[in-house]
Amino acid sequence: MDLLFVLLVILALVVILLIVVFLYGLSVYNRLIRWRNQVKNAWSQIDVQLKRRYDLVPNLVETAKGYMKHERETLEAVIKARQMAIDAKNVPDQIKAENQLTGTLRSLMMLTENYPDLKANQNMMSLQEELTSTENKIGFARQHYNDQVLTYNTGIQQFPANMVANTFNFEKEVFFELEDEAQRTAPKVAF
Repeated sequence: MDLLFVLLVILALVVILLIVVFLYGLSVYNRLIRWRNQVKNAWSQIDVQLKRRYDLVPNLVETAKGYMKHERETLEAVIKARQMAIDAKNVPDQIKAENQLTGTLRSLMMLTENYPDLKANQNMMSLQEELTSTENKIGFARQHYNDQVLTYNTGIQQFPANMVANTFNFEKEVFFELEDEAQRTAPKVAF
């Protein structure tokens, strides 16, 4: 009788332990799902701002075309970079295309300095202001995205959550990083 009682107590403890482990694993799984969804939401916020930028680029190029007849290569590079960014199929390709588009837009903005009439054009000034505002919003969205990726990647790598993450194939997400070293340095200002 005493042996049967001891076995029942041990069995009850094992069942309770299994329930606790299961509930903990379920809690970790749900937290990882929440973090992954936050990463996806943060990327969609970037996507919204990128769409806004994509819509501005053709207007900017059309406005500049009339003034910059000799800068055809730059204008074509901007259009090509925009299309590559639109056509990107996954986050790493999108990041690469966005960095390229940012570089070509920067080149276009620098070229406008050589055309005082274009620089003074009201439509161009309005488009540049709108593009600057959009670039700032993209910057904030990228920062938020990277914060979410950091939380998620840390969560799937920490023990014991990494066991749940590995079991259910949670994959690391990619940070949105600058590829162009020139973008990392502050611009030189001369008066």
